[in-house]
Amino acid sequence: MAQQPSIPKGTRDFSPLEVQRRHYIMNIIQRHFELYGFMPIETPSFENSDTLMGNYGEEGDRLIFKILNSGEYLEKVDPKLLQTGKENQLTSQISEKALRYDLTVPFARYVVQNQNDITFPFKRYQMQNVWRADRPQKGRFREFTQCDADVVGSNSLLQEVELVQLYDAVFTDLKLHSCTIKINNRKVLAGIAQVMGAEDKLIDFTVALDKLDKIGKKKVQEEMLSKGIEQQAIDILDPVFSLSGSYAEKIASMKELLKNSEIGLKGIEELEFINTSILQVPLKSAILDLDITLARGLNYYTGCIFEVAAPEGVSIGSIGGGGRYDDLTGIFGLKDVSGVGISFGLDRIYLVLEQLELFPNSVRAGVEVLFINFGIKEAQYCSLWLSRFRESGIKTELYPDAAKMKKQLTYADRNAIPYVILAGEDEITKGKLNLKNMASSEQFLLTPEEVISKLS
Repeated sequence: MAQQPSIPKGTRDFSPLEVQRRHYIMNIIQRHFELYGFMPIETPSFENSDTLMGNYGEEGDRLIFKILNSGEYLEKVDPKLLQTGKENQLTSQISEKALRYDLTVPFARYVVQNQNDITFPFKRYQMQNVWRADRPQKGRFREFTQCDADVVGSNSLLQEVELVQLYDAVFTDLKLHSCTIKINNRKVLAGIAQVMGAEDKLIDFTVALDKLDKIGKKKVQEEMLSKGIEQQAIDILDPVFSLSGSYAEKIASMKELLKNSEIGLKGIEELEFINTSILQVPLKSAILDLDITLARGLNYYTGCIFEVAAPEGVSIGSIGGGGRYDDLTGIFGLKDVSGVGISFGLDRIYLVLEQLELFPNSVRAGVEVLFINFGIKEAQYCSLWLSRFRESGIKTELYPDAAKMKKQLTYADRNAIPYVILAGEDEITKGKLNLKNMASSEQFLLTPEEVISKLS
């Protein structure tokens, strides 16, 4: 017996309807990207390993899919190394390439390689798949699509303001109201670590803090203790864990906590500027919220960081995120080029729209009209109008065989085709078409022009 085919865990096939719905989301995102002045680029699905490794933190590096070298990849490996079982050393010898983990680091590499042809500030958008060797669960896949917008070559905080507005514009257009755009600043986190006396543990501190909404306060504290952060230092975090109130009230509380930290107060100043700017042109449907526990565990963020939560009542992880990186291109030799960007999580946005039943009825797969095939003469008559219908923007199909009527109507029903056209001898003689509404079973004897007008 032949083995049943399967796909790898964390990947998916998409039906025609699912693809149409994904295109609906991507088209809206793309339209707003271009309205805000971003230009499209694409990069390869895989990069050289040394391009990716070391830029996502220890946890991120473990999630990168490595690609084995072509041919006899074990031939050049020292047999003694194989016996030691030292995975890191072995991997570097048998794998020189890896699937991209995100779109930001490949973008930084692109900027450096094309710096002589780019006019700064450079605004780009990119909508491509990425891969992570994560544990699959609801809303978390090993292959998924990111829709990114980044601008490099500008230190202006007006870029952060525009990215918040971009999030708001897209989610408003998707009818996905009351999304919460959480914002924080890595300078604030550095200031907190400074006040705690744990500056040398900044990465361990932020990685642990970033898990607060997933594992809770107690587990976060335990992880910090395991990383060598003292209990006395952790106790200083209590005001942060319990911070509440409006954006302005949280700012006031953090100013007091960080009064002796220059870098912390700089981060607070940046957060204040963004909020003041947004208040001048209020958001249409999204909510901007200061979340001091937001850390985002990627090493390259240096300033403001963002994360978008779905409307209340929808149980899913973040549907967007991003932040400021002051020197990401520096890892490839181009120093002092600041950038900031955001990402839309297409797959999670899809799940949210599906759960809330926000996909318009007009977003559907397949054709709108099926011409019934009664025979060669009738099919030739119908063929005269196929091109005219299609030129008018109506998705049209002629059933290929003169099968029984029941079979053709079943085909239309199973493919959710809303209308069929019946054109037999009577209709041909009169120069008309019989339009049947599949949902109501109503039929209308109309001229082809009237049918086109009705369906358009």
